[in-house]
Amino acid sequence: MASCTDEYNRKRTSAKNAVSLIKDGNTVVYGMSITQPPALLTALAEEARAGVCKNIRVYTFLPREHAARSVLSPDLTDCIEHYSWFIGAADRDLTRVGLNYHVPSYLHQIPKITADYMDIDVVMTTVSPMDKAGFFSFGTGNDYISTAARHCKKLIVEVNRNMPRVFGDSLLHISEVDAVVENDTALLELRIADPKPEDDIIGPAIAAMVPDGATLQLGIGNLPNAVARYVNDRSDLGIHTELFTEGMVDLIEAGVVNGRKKTLHPYKHVFTTAAGTKRMYEFMNDNPSIESYPASYVCDPGVIARNDTMISINSVLEVDLLGQANAEFLEGTTFSGTGGQLDFVRGAFASKGGKSILAFYSTAKGGTISRVVPRLPTGSVVTTPRADTDFLATEYGIVNLKGKSTKKRALSIISIAHPKFRDQLMQEAENMYLI
Repeated sequence: MASCTDEYNRKRTSAKNAVSLIKDGNTVVYGMSITQPPALLTALAEEARAGVCKNIRVYTFLPREHAARSVLSPDLTDCIEHYSWFIGAADRDLTRVGLNYHVPSYLHQIPKITADYMDIDVVMTTVSPMDKAGFFSFGTGNDYISTAARHCKKLIVEVNRNMPRVFGDSLLHISEVDAVVENDTALLELRIADPKPEDDIIGPAIAAMVPDGATLQLGIGNLPNAVARYVNDRSDLGIHTELFTEGMVDLIEAGVVNGRKKTLHPYKHVFTTAAGTKRMYEFMNDNPSIESYPASYVCDPGVIARNDTMISINSVLEVDLLGQANAEFLEGTTFSGTGGQLDFVRGAFASKGGKSILAFYSTAKGGTISRVVPRLPTGSVVTTPRADTDFLATEYGIVNLKGKSTKKRALSIISIAHPKFRDQLMQEAENMYLI
């Protein structure tokens, strides 16, 4: 205990001193979303602005407010080149004008990319406080950061007492760390938008496809979370998910989710990244039923498939008549990223009794635009290829595309489009020689 504490104290320093480890031309990787380290990012931005470090390449996944106020500042683009494996609100506008660069990647492959394809000088991330044995926890973010932390030249951690201590493969020892910065700012929170009327149609319909004993993956957004509200009468559900969310806490507290029937990690709620409210972070803290692992494990389709009756529910932006789904490209530019969607689409389908469900509203912009389109626009992105698409759901129904001909799948997809667009879509299907 004494030796770990002594080592901690020796390595504890200010954020400004810690980022002095970053030199001109370095490559820096920092934690995603909730684990982005605000004190370190602010210090790095200040050093860059002062001309202390130049030509820095910075990588992350879903940067948020702290990054927007620091390393993503437009005035720093001449000295900090920012790359994102997943675009968010913080860097979407910069990406649109070429001041931030998207790195398309499947989430389960990003840890390998950091280990085998990158020469990382410095990793920075927020961790939970050190325990008496000298271990921190990666907290809400295991994803790629736990791998990058072991494949970099220098590792800086920002210790925050609000970061939950999480079980699983989430531990980091003080001996692995080069510098420690303390900052107890409140963790960022992720609140789901108010429900739309369509949610109360799509949610129950998808929930009806979730049997007792199923293992769930719920993606980000209103629609997956709407499903969580409508499975309260199920029993023995489990969780194996990319993203751990507030709705899952509700299900665990209600006894609906207990993991009893899971065929992989029974009785454990498995995730690789988490985002929610303070209430969720407190629920996660020191909770032995909740375990995190690297994305290379959690999001590996082969691992996902080892969960019998794996039900994967994700949102998409639009679907074409071939069954191709786009979840990441909007109005001519990158909107988000691939993330783990296709990983779970493939893993759930390969699961014994499993299903993959892609949900979306039938229209956008107040009902003026159909989200079912003849073909995805030129230059758009296919997140889930047509041969992988399993079930599609809108407020007008749920259809299964697996094993269907191009004619039957086109007709099925048109049947869940908004009625006012169906005639036009039928004509387009004829023009494409699908029907």
